[in-house]
Amino acid sequence: QICLSLVKLLFYLAHSPLGSIALLDFQPRQFVMVDGNLKVTDMDDASTEELSCKEDNDCTLDFPTKSFPLKCSVAGKCEGINEKKNLFNAYRYFFTYLLPHSAPPALRPLLSDILNATGDLRYGINETLKAFEKVLHLYKSGLYLQKRPLLLKDYISLKGFRTVEGEDYKCWPSYSHLGCLLSVHSAEEAAAICNSHLQCQSFIVTQHRTWTGRPLASFQSSWTDLIPDTNAVVYIKRSASSGERL
Repeated sequence: QICLSLVKLLFYLAHSPLGSIALLDFQPRQFVMVDGNLKVTDMDDASTEELSCKEDNDCTLDFPTKSFPLKCSVAGKCEGINEKKNLFNAYRYFFTYLLPHSAPPALRPLLSDILNATGDLRYGINETLKAFEKVLHLYKSGLYLQKRPLLLKDYISLKGFRTVEGEDYKCWPSYSHLGCLLSVHSAEEAAAICNSHLQCQSFIVTQHRTWTGRPLASFQSSWTDLIPDTNAVVYIKRSASSGERL
């Protein structure tokens, strides 16, 4: 969410009515999240000036660990230098820390492609935004789950009940520090996640949703403490319930 919001912001700055705008003091502390969108808190160090040049050799974009040769335009300006400066700063201050983590395994190669392409400045801001929107579409639609074995058949569903909330086994990246609370596309994906956790014996898909509209599922190491809840369904591993009366 943070990276996508940042890319949308940089897309606007690259195509602003004033021209391409560079954020000269590009640091995480210069941004704040407001209603799920990233905002710049200080525009004092923004600039629409692009480096003047006479030849391509005048257009080197330098960073502490990398340098990028750019083209000198007919108008005598280094082409896209403001856009590329913003994008590489987004890569080194945000993407490298946030993109490799917490995505479903099937989407990680796509995020790795974005990371590598922006780190080498092979993508401009238009291509970067398009790539992020593709990942978001796959994530929200559940298309990344295609061609997976169906595992929900290994669970018994008990409608009208849920497990007692409380501290349980931890997982990462959980939305709760008390237990294992993850976003899922469906109960089928939740079953696959539960199967991948040695401790998991049951789960419920809650009514709470993330910014993408995906529900949160709570995974638990037991299923014996059940309480009535007309809106809930608890899914229990058949292997865990064998020999027990429901």
